[in-house]
Amino acid sequence: MTRSNGSPPIAKIDWQTALAEHDRWLRTVVAARLGDAGAVDEVMQEVALAAVRQKAPISDASKIAPWLYRLAVIQALMYRRKMGRGRKLTTRYVERFQPTERDTRTAEPLDWLIADERRGMVRQALGKLAGRDAEILLLKYTEDWNYKKIANHMGISESAVEARLHRARKRMRGELVAREVVPGN
Repeated sequence: MTRSNGSPPIAKIDWQTALAEHDRWLRTVVAARLGDAGAVDEVMQEVALAAVRQKAPISDASKIAPWLYRLAVIQALMYRRKMGRGRKLTTRYVERFQPTERDTRTAEPLDWLIADERRGMVRQALGKLAGRDAEILLLKYTEDWNYKKIANHMGISESAVEARLHRARKRMRGELVAREVVPGN
């Protein structure tokens, strides 16, 4: 039986059963692509969501395995791209505090080493924050966005941006104090 446009009918698939049946090997594929076992669950959730949403529906239920494989690869690549963007934002944030070329020529090697170590600790502290906190700090301080621009892009009020930034700064300061980058009060 064909649809009115002449294409084969879209298969009715029990996605919960299908995903459970293919879960083990799909996890292996995703883990191999990412090299990070901790990220597999997140990517598998995206695979399940994409399968249910079916922007490119499967018409032949017998070809579900290759279809899910392509979906898993695409989701793994999207995850890696997202993580790369996060690393890039973090790097830009940290680079704001690097000494200029003039500073490094006149600085003592020990001063340079201490500054480099400090940047590393700031990166670690930023990495320990919740994604939302790191995101709002990076938008504010690496992109130089004002409250209004952040609010428009995040779909929240300016007062919510102000409150979130305040909490994120407090958490960042806590992380920096814990690493003895800044003195505690």
